[in-house]
Amino acid sequence: MNAWHQAQFGWTDVLRRAQGDAFGALGLGPNECPYRVVASGSHWRLRDYADHDASLAILIVAAPIKRPYIWDLAPSVSVIRYCSRRHLQVYVLEWMPASRHSASNGLEEYTEAIRECVAKTSGEAPSPKPFLLGHSLGGTLASIFAASAPESLRGLVLLGAPLCFEPETSQFRDALVSLVPSTLSETDPFPGSLLSYVSALASPGTFIWSRLMDAAFSITDHHALDIHARVERWALDEIPLPGKLVHQIVEWLYRENRFCRGALKVGKTLVGPFSLSIPTLAVVNTADEVAPVASIKPFTDAMLAENVRIIEYPGEAGVSLQHLGILVGPQAHAEVWPEIISWLNTCG
Repeated sequence: MNAWHQAQFGWTDVLRRAQGDAFGALGLGPNECPYRVVASGSHWRLRDYADHDASLAILIVAAPIKRPYIWDLAPSVSVIRYCSRRHLQVYVLEWMPASRHSASNGLEEYTEAIRECVAKTSGEAPSPKPFLLGHSLGGTLASIFAASAPESLRGLVLLGAPLCFEPETSQFRDALVSLVPSTLSETDPFPGSLLSYVSALASPGTFIWSRLMDAAFSITDHHALDIHARVERWALDEIPLPGKLVHQIVEWLYRENRFCRGALKVGKTLVGPFSLSIPTLAVVNTADEVAPVASIKPFTDAMLAENVRIIEYPGEAGVSLQHLGILVGPQAHAEVWPEIISWLNTCG
């Protein structure tokens, strides 16, 4: 993965986004709720989905991969709309595409951005401390921040967010570590399509074959097929990531498992299960190979917090990628999200 290969995949990003625009022209583009940007930095911005009747505030940390509208994919399967209807004040931390100027941002810079957003929401929201929510690597980043500053949060909700990366606990983890070299550039943007390509090599069953099977199973269900097509359009919306962030995630988390071992340093702060002391709810899709139960349970078992719970969700057809099922699945919205809202209200 030298500079020439990364440049080639940079053009692939452009081509895949053009394909996504073609899907959008067919009516499959994002249909997002109105929001206003209330704060921003060099590589992030904070969205506010204002609800003056809200009683609790949630700050969603989007994954730094692709675009955050997966949380607001369509009115029928929108986490943001679902939470707003239940009188939660919703904020979303959106990561901007990496450039030459921001390619050297790593875990410390991303954690600091979360810190600024937590401070902003605490000053404006109806309750003094927000809940932090994150899916996939967004949840991993949210957990790292929560472990460094638990006193600033009311609680943490993790959705398919891997925190433990022991060898032989996940085929995806083992394959990814073997595929990605330790010599990644920390100064160049890392194309999103290159990450998609590596992920497909690491788990072709998850990222290729299961998607084809899901499309076949959805063909007779118009609603399921619509969601599947919208997810596929979202998957084409590639954005580059900072090279330093990708390098640190692969080396420090996937390869060395520093966070779960309590050996991860963010700035001058050492973080791990021992420092994550707030109420925590984790939702795991048992059909998801990217973030299986083994990628979260060893971490939660080692936490000192008393209120720690794991909800297992079996996945469902019509979501394209099982890794996204908790965000876009009708069954998840009907059965799992009521439990999440109940937990939030209990802790709030």
